[in-house]
Amino acid sequence: MMEYKGYIGIVEFDDDAGIFHGEVINLRDVITFQGESVQELRQAFQESVDDYLAFCEERNEEPEKPFSGTFTLRIPPELHRDIALRAKLANKSLNSWVTEVLEMHKQ
Repeated sequence: MMEYKGYIGIVEFDDDAGIFHGEVINLRDVITFQGESVQELRQAFQESVDDYLAFCEERNEEPEKPFSGTFTLRIPPELHRDIALRAKLANKSLNSWVTEVLEMHKQ
């Protein structure tokens, strides 16, 4: 995994072609990069992100921000009721309670 300006890239090695290739994974837009060495790969990753940001600027568009901190979750009503009750009993908002639970379970 690689990170640059908040964008995260994952990398695979193509043994047949003898190159590393990667993709930025925390966007809906597709940004890819490749290189024959770790140094080339890192440079290509950073250049690809910079190119994406420049492209957005040229078009007067806001670049997609990786992980805004908001996501919609659909759960059964019974589970919603249960976790809302647990949050209330802990004297927390549902959002804070869920965030705390997720924090405890991340690796």
